[in-house]
Amino acid sequence: MRVFITGASGWIGSAVVPELIGAGHQVVGLARSDASAAALAAAGAEVRRGSLDDPDSLHRAAAAADGVIHLAFKHDLAFAGDFEAAAEADRRAIETFGEALAGTGRPFLIASGTLGLAPGRVATERDGQTTDPAAPLTGPHARRANAQLTVALASRGVRSSVVRFAPTVHGDGDNGFMATLVAVARDKGVSGYVGDGTSRWSAVHRFDAAHLVRLALEQAPAGSTLHAVGEEGVRLRAVAEVIGRQLDLPVASVSPEDAIGHFGWLGSVLGADSPASSTLTRELLGWEPTNPGLLDDLDKGHYVHTRSV
Repeated sequence: MRVFITGASGWIGSAVVPELIGAGHQVVGLARSDASAAALAAAGAEVRRGSLDDPDSLHRAAAAADGVIHLAFKHDLAFAGDFEAAAEADRRAIETFGEALAGTGRPFLIASGTLGLAPGRVATERDGQTTDPAAPLTGPHARRANAQLTVALASRGVRSSVVRFAPTVHGDGDNGFMATLVAVARDKGVSGYVGDGTSRWSAVHRFDAAHLVRLALEQAPAGSTLHAVGEEGVRLRAVAEVIGRQLDLPVASVSPEDAIGHFGWLGSVLGADSPASSTLTRELLGWEPTNPGLLDDLDKGHYVHTRSV
């Protein structure tokens, strides 16, 4: 299968590319920069230069492919405070891919997330399938609406699916949430958690997530929602304890009121209790994670031996 991938050189995409090539697929990766292009070429992928802001180029690339995997998201805009603009760019790309693939029966997969899906209880793949029409399309509501748009493409002859990733997709080289926690602990001299530390986050190893993306591309029925979740809920106090042990720092609670001051932008979500299940995904596709869990991965030491920024 000839597969066009956006975000192919990113944290998840750079694991998906060799997963697909190893299974015999031909990969065409979108690259915005020379560095991304070089990384894709080194991985054995064909390079297509461009960005999400060029719908004509995206349409041509999708039309020439046997399937599309859309992993890119303008995180730089989102983290700078303009999540709405990032979500709108994502929506335009989804619409473009939908137009290119309509009536073909070809697979189209997008990335989404489980964080905040069903606060305080274990979210399943059946959650988040509808959006309150009165709710403003901001923050997670906007991205959830984009996922629903993707699922709806099944009615237009696209084998669409949404893969919701756990908030921490971990592994050696990760520079996301866990690496940020390590950097904050170093800076503050204490490994912190919010409140009583009982909040839970689901987690998945990067290689297990990449394997699920391939299975979804190959097998997922049209209109599927899947969860890339290896562990339903890891308590964030346990995360802080491993980081504290690795850095030889004390472990302490940070009040919810002080969370943003202590953790920066991460403090706004770190207290969220957001476990999620992948039972339905495993039953549908036969996916079974085999790589280390989050706490075991943190205990390997690679998060603390590579200084995070």
